[in-house]
Amino acid sequence: MDSFLGQALIFLIAGVIAVPIANRLGLGSVLGYLLAGIALSPVLAAVGIDPENLLHFAEFGVVMMLFIIGLELSPKLLWDMRIRLLGLGGAQVIITAALIAAGAFALGLEWRASIAVGLILSLSSTAIVLKTLEEKSLMKTEGGRASFSILLFQDVAVIPILAILPLLMVPGGYPSPEETHAAETLISHLPGWMQAGVIVGVIAGVVLFGRFAVRPMLRVIANTRLREMFTAAALLIVIAISWLMTMVGLSPALGAFLAGVVLADSEFRHELEADIDPFKGLLLGLFFITVGAGVDFEMLMAEPAIIVGIAIGLIVLKIAVISVIALGFKLPATDRWLAALGLAQAGEFGFVLLTFATGNDVLSEALAGRLTLSITLSMLVTPLLFMAWQYLLRPKLAKREPEVERGPDQIDEQGVAIIAGLGRFGQIVQRMLTASGYTTVVLDHSAPQIELLNKFGVKAYYGDAARVELLHAAGIERAKVLVVTIANVDKAIAITKFAKQANPDVKVITRATDRVNNYRLCEAGADIVIRETFFSALEAAGHALESLGIPREQAERMKARFREHDEAGLSDLFEHWKDNPDVFRNQNYISRARSLSQTLGEVLSKDRLDHEAGDDPVRRD
Repeated sequence: MDSFLGQALIFLIAGVIAVPIANRLGLGSVLGYLLAGIALSPVLAAVGIDPENLLHFAEFGVVMMLFIIGLELSPKLLWDMRIRLLGLGGAQVIITAALIAAGAFALGLEWRASIAVGLILSLSSTAIVLKTLEEKSLMKTEGGRASFSILLFQDVAVIPILAILPLLMVPGGYPSPEETHAAETLISHLPGWMQAGVIVGVIAGVVLFGRFAVRPMLRVIANTRLREMFTAAALLIVIAISWLMTMVGLSPALGAFLAGVVLADSEFRHELEADIDPFKGLLLGLFFITVGAGVDFEMLMAEPAIIVGIAIGLIVLKIAVISVIALGFKLPATDRWLAALGLAQAGEFGFVLLTFATGNDVLSEALAGRLTLSITLSMLVTPLLFMAWQYLLRPKLAKREPEVERGPDQIDEQGVAIIAGLGRFGQIVQRMLTASGYTTVVLDHSAPQIELLNKFGVKAYYGDAARVELLHAAGIERAKVLVVTIANVDKAIAITKFAKQANPDVKVITRATDRVNNYRLCEAGADIVIRETFFSALEAAGHALESLGIPREQAERMKARFREHDEAGLSDLFEHWKDNPDVFRNQNYISRARSLSQTLGEVLSKDRLDHEAGDDPVRRD
């Protein structure tokens, strides 16, 4: 089973069988992949497949995931997140690393190795946690946002950790029965200070290349209108930057993340994300399978107390540290425990850092082997901790917590169209625009509606669109179209007035429940007002005419006449309404409305009589 197709067949069969079963049992896809890997472990050994070799390939799924995460984080958003990013994330990494290092030193580990172990185990699994939060629709919760902030800081912290580890090299190195060497890189022969300078230069080069070279290249490729070329270009960007990072001894995932951040505010962001996402999903599944298949049961059976003890101690310590830090940030108990339990494991970067540390004589092979197995066990337990929070802690904590009004969501993207309100009316507008390839920012003040639509893949933000700061965040100054679909006419008027003040060029399209509201919205500055029942009622009238014997072509002609006459009359009546908004006492308005109604009757009656007389204008033409 040495062939690629044979190996692919084994992994696909395992994933297709295990993941649906795990999802059906409420365990989540991540645990399904991990269990599939464990089940495959003896099979892989029997057919001569080494999971360690596959793991290096599967880690590219983590690289792609971090590239997509970077695409969703513009520099402005990172700046807006700075308090939580540095507060929650920085405190978690520093405190956790210090406590683990102190514990390892107290247990007799050399001080350099203790610091290295603390730094490596302070990180959590971005792949597992984010995928689980997305599957359970928890990303928008306070706990989900806190988890994301901590994970984001951890991903960035890999840079200084990679720079620090070589400085912790044990003099003379570790004796080993097999001679091992650090992976050869383009800068491995340089002095330490020069290596640091080259690394900084490469990172700056990635940022500049993404800003000034990648975008023009993508514009040229986009003009070819060949979808496969754009997909190839997206993969080229990720692979090239990952290779460059590997050549200077850095994590390829880190380079992909930086490239994503640089491209986050480009016009190609959504296209890149859509092209990379399928590859990311498949490779992440392979990554989790190889982690499960890599469990060394012989070592686990030989030293169960040590390995399980490290895993349990790590989980307990992280839960304690994160819950205390989250309490300092005044997170509700439910969200506090979500972040603490969700981030209690070690992360996939641990495997990379352990390999880097052993190659640079920072840790011994034996210690690295124990830590690798402990990291794997902590990752295996993570889905179970999420289930414990979901089914045991959350129901109890929710009863104790007082009801608080949900604050508006943080808007992390802008589009050419803003839609205020996502009821039945707004959903049709949103579907039409997104299906046509336009980016939209959707605002709605119904939390259940937001959560329901998120499950169907519709991205919407919670908040009152009548609030000035929310429209600013949605990008009203740069939007081309604002569609106001909310039924509350007073709020619709307020939104319209502010939008026109902020951006006189924006086209405001509003929904009206009746003629009077139509006039009020026109007066507020709306460019186009749509009466919510007009077109559906007109369509019903057309079917009624056909049922009465009018041919379809003639019915469509009569509908067009009715619409033209009604819209012209609406504009005419608006001028009379402005003189006196009380239509019941406005005699000029009433008189003009009756006159228009009589004219309309004469026009449509003539069409009907012409048809009955056989002088059908459609046939005559």
